[in-house]
Amino acid sequence: MYPNSLKNLIESFKLLPGIGEKTAERLAFFMLDLDEEKADFFVDSIKEVKSKIKKCPICSNITEDEICSICANENRNKDLLCVLEDKKNIFLFEKLGSYNGYYHVIDNLIAPLDGINPEDIGLEKLLKRIKDGNFKEVIIAVKPSIEGETTSLYIKKILEGLDIKVTRIASGIPIGADIEYIDSITLERALTDRKEIE
Repeated sequence: MYPNSLKNLIESFKLLPGIGEKTAERLAFFMLDLDEEKADFFVDSIKEVKSKIKKCPICSNITEDEICSICANENRNKDLLCVLEDKKNIFLFEKLGSYNGYYHVIDNLIAPLDGINPEDIGLEKLLKRIKDGNFKEVIIAVKPSIEGETTSLYIKKILEGLDIKVTRIASGIPIGADIEYIDSITLERALTDRKEIE
């Protein structure tokens, strides 16, 4: 019922995460009402991000330069390396402003049932970086799931024998949550990682 160009635009919006048919139609009609200059800016932004953004060869963050601004920053804490599963998470940590070490993004989490083994997630690159970088602490900040737990334990295992402290971010019950709705893994982790009240 829609002209082909509009149908294509709707289908394009549906490629985005969380966008269904209705939202895609709304967005497409919104684009029709944009003036030419704003529409061109939108299109150019998509093309520019696809052509300019690349992976940092050191940490796998995104960058437009040879290496990302974090790896290039000599003023960061050279003792700390935070291991993440997703480059988007770097920006979450940076917004907090309380972490000043370096990052390393692995390619995935170990999930043997899905055919993702340790050799598939770039752990050799991580191990080489840790050895070359003389880090004192590796902080593992992956999602608290079976895959995240497996990956954390594997990283700890491959770092055995090196004089490096391996930690992981705390996980547990979020503030304001009702305990009856918390899943058993989260509840168990919260109980295990309990801290003394000061």
